[in-house]
Amino acid sequence: MILAWVISLLLLCSSLVIHLEKLTALRIIELNTIEFSQKKLMASEKAILDCQNNLSHLSQLQDNACFIEPTGKNQWRISSKEKPTIQVYVNMDETTGFITRLNWRQVFE
Repeated sequence: MILAWVISLLLLCSSLVIHLEKLTALRIIELNTIEFSQKKLMASEKAILDCQNNLSHLSQLQDNACFIEPTGKNQWRISSKEKPTIQVYVNMDETTGFITRLNWRQVFE
């Protein structure tokens, strides 16, 4: 009877260790995924900022990392080419060249 109790206790402990190993592996995968996603989001935001800052002289840009479309009088929609896609609407004052960000959103496909 005691032997059966000890064996069941050992099996219970071994299953606990297996579940803890699986949980630890899932946590590592989760943290790596979060870090990768944050890096991609920051890269997209940096590309948007570069395009936004160079909006007044688009013809001088050699490597454009964004889609830039006019949406109205002095308003532009800038979308990143990288995933995740970020889309911003900006208003550019023609006299001063000052750019104001009106809207920000992440585009889901």
